[in-house]
Amino acid sequence: MIGLLRGKLMEKRPNQVLLDVGGVGYLVQIPLSTFAGLGALHEEATLLIHTHVREDQLALYGFVTAREKRCFELLISASGVGPSLALKILSGMGLEELVPAIRQGDLAQLVRIPGVGRKTAERMVVELRDKLVAVEVPEAGKPATRSQLEADVASALVNLGYDARSVEKAVEKARADAGADFEKLLRASLQILGGSAMHKSARAAQEP
Repeated sequence: MIGLLRGKLMEKRPNQVLLDVGGVGYLVQIPLSTFAGLGALHEEATLLIHTHVREDQLALYGFVTAREKRCFELLISASGVGPSLALKILSGMGLEELVPAIRQGDLAQLVRIPGVGRKTAERMVVELRDKLVAVEVPEAGKPATRSQLEADVASALVNLGYDARSVEKAVEKARADAGADFEKLLRASLQILGGSAMHKSARAAQEP
């Protein structure tokens, strides 16, 4: 089993990376929180790895912190939660919100995560509530100026090369329509950023 990979980032997307380890490329699935914590392309990165083996597939899931990896492994231990859904859960809600929501049985908060229905949320609460007691949550109880989802989307866009100030404006503008869906918010923000770039290019072309 692979437990850790250290190598050069060859490709980097919000949901996966390609890591060159001694000339071998490993495709690793990651949550958005891990994406935001990685460096630039061609820099060295270290990922804690969960190796998921099935009869027809071997998949690698990577995390920058032991806390993320532990929560991922607890999530996939719950009935009806596979690795793909676990990544969506970690991408759709920060640990400082997710862990208290499960501990307190806050179903209304949990079902806002894309892919999590009421039955899945109920099973997560019943099966994971006690197990998550030992998981430390950073910054617990501190008020946030914006949701963790918005912060994660903004971090992803900045890491993709967009200007931080433009990203803030785009995310703020997109959140009214996208709600709490990570993919919708990311897509809507990208569309706004793309439209803004096209407008600037057109205006520059008209200038003498």
